[in-house]
Amino acid sequence: MAEKKAKAPKGKARGAFFNIEGAKVTTAKKYCPRCGPGVMMADHKDRTACGKCGYTEFKK
Repeated sequence: MAEKKAKAPKGKARGAFFNIEGAKVTTAKKYCPRCGPGVMMADHKDRTACGKCGYTEFKK
């Protein structure tokens, strides 16, 4: 049988979600208030949304 090739990951690398300033590391995205630290919200044009629980905050 033919071997399956590994697919390249889609989207940004996880390192793009963090800002490093000297010895301090901060997150570039907001954490979900329902799920807590560790679950980042997706940033859309008109809203931020959690992919795990569905919590959404609309931008004004």
